Amino acid sequence: MKLKEKVAIVTGASSGIGEAIAKHLADEGAKVVLAARREEKLADLSSNINEKNDGSAIVVKTDVTSKDDMENLVARAKEEFGKVDIVINNAGVMLLSFIKNDKVDEWAQMVDVNIKGVLYGIHAALPDMLEQGSGHLVNVSSVAGHEVFPSSTVYSATKYAVRALSMGLEKELSKTGVRVTNISPGAVETELTHHITDEEVMGMFKDRADRKKLHADDIARAVVYAVTQPDYVNVNEVVVRPMAK
Repeated sequence: MKLKEKVAIVTGASSGIGEAIAKHLADEGAKVVLAARREEKLADLSSNINEKNDGSAIVVKTDVTSKDDMENLVARAKEEFGKVDIVINNAGVMLLSFIKNDKVDEWAQMVDVNIKGVLYGIHAALPDMLEQGSGHLVNVSSVAGHEVFPSSTVYSATKYAVRALSMGLEKELSKTGVRVTNISPGAVETELTHHITDEEVMGMFKDRADRKKLHADDIARAVVYAVTQPDYVNVNEVVVRPMAK
């Protein structure tokens, strides 16, 4: 129970990596605030966590692209639990497409969710963390934030931005007691690919269907490792990739 009495917000908690992170944090004793748009999914997860851990999990329906929603999320966490110790900026979309196919609306959606969503999470939580002299911001980037491959051009641009935000924040906050960690998952078995609309990309994925993928729990364990280190230790970046099959 390394996180007993800690309060953690997890965005994108309705499925995949976010859901796994919330469960693992709760298993370590954290009170978890579950944020996403799909309230019914969050309700099921909250019931599961509270039943398993006899712990505290609350649901706050949240659209990370709304500054007001993110401010409300932090306010609700403080109202229920008195503080916020950890924010997992996990919500993201991966709408891979070739630039020539001109998926402009999807580009905009990735910018809004993947970049603005993280910025709004930082905006909403950081003032209180600075005031209390402690806190941990965990931003979920991607290996696509380290390298670019055909069809990932815009997605990679957003994940490079998340990584840059993490790097800059770590330097700015190094003397404040607020820690920053960037988590970069490789290919993970989640819903992310289900929303891709570019038929050329979907054909490419079919050709790679037998490639080894990580599980959401693998990323959750990396997050738990980062947030359970002693206060004087800041794990700046964790890259998690599947082994070649």
